[in-house]
Amino acid sequence: MTARSICRTTARKSAKSRMAAVGAIAVAGALLLTGCGDQTKDNGGEKVKDAPLADKLPENIRDAGVIKVGSDIAYPPVEFKDKSGKTVGIDPDLGVALGKQLGVEFQFENGTFDTLLGGLRSKRYDIAMSAMTDTKNRQEGVDEETGKKIGTGVDFVDYFTAGVSIYTKKGDDQGIKTWADLCGKKIVVQRGTVSHDLAKAESKKCKAGKKIAIESFDNDQQAQTRLRSGGADAGSSDFPVAAYAVKTSGGGKDFELVGEQVEAAPYGIAISKKNPELRDAIKEALDAIIKNGEYDKIISKWGVEDGAVEEAKINGGK
Repeated sequence: MTARSICRTTARKSAKSRMAAVGAIAVAGALLLTGCGDQTKDNGGEKVKDAPLADKLPENIRDAGVIKVGSDIAYPPVEFKDKSGKTVGIDPDLGVALGKQLGVEFQFENGTFDTLLGGLRSKRYDIAMSAMTDTKNRQEGVDEETGKKIGTGVDFVDYFTAGVSIYTKKGDDQGIKTWADLCGKKIVVQRGTVSHDLAKAESKKCKAGKKIAIESFDNDQQAQTRLRSGGADAGSSDFPVAAYAVKTSGGGKDFELVGEQVEAAPYGIAISKKNPELRDAIKEALDAIIKNGEYDKIISKWGVEDGAVEEAKINGGK
């Protein structure tokens, strides 16, 4: 498929002009040449007309030039604000690379994690990209805890693999090595995450009087603050996030990882089941950046090579 020049309004008007009169062809052609030749999108300076997969997108998104991304921008190193307030991380970097292929800007919009799929269903976002684990329940719109249908499911384009880790205050692991060791202790997690689900499931296995006390927060950084202040015995989050917190918080003096990561599963870009064209376009763009090496450069930049995938998959979660 050849790349498509996206001087959209002028191009569509010129098509109508060709049908109306031969003389208008010259005018429209001149407009296209003079008004469209130097247009660019904010995708690292990449010209939209050079985007090889622009034609794969739904027309409304192609015309808008933007994919609205719902994301909890408080989850370093996946997505977070740097000291200048700029949104940075693995997902924003991948968004830029995908945008170059598709000829659009991935525009990240902040929201709490447990509201992202609702925002997708209400069309506030075009996609949700926020270290979201691809699970069958999310694909089918089923509540992880109750097993009841709560809404329309989503499709995922899987782009990374990560497990879940436990971390404690440095030098004070209290003998915690596994999830079973958390019985009778207090853990802090981000609300609506796999860590939250695991903590609730493990607590049900504990003996009476030894249940796990679970405190959940809107974002992972709040949970870390609670643990750092001594308000809990342990925290849990996805391995890349836990490892980044251990490395950077307090200059590496605040936390330590304990035990092995569990529940390794794919991160997926969530897309409405009503929008298979967008899903397939993003999958093709992801395969393209894996093939051309941009994906590996981004994953290596953030030190998470162990989670890299060799190809994009749709709904690979179990």
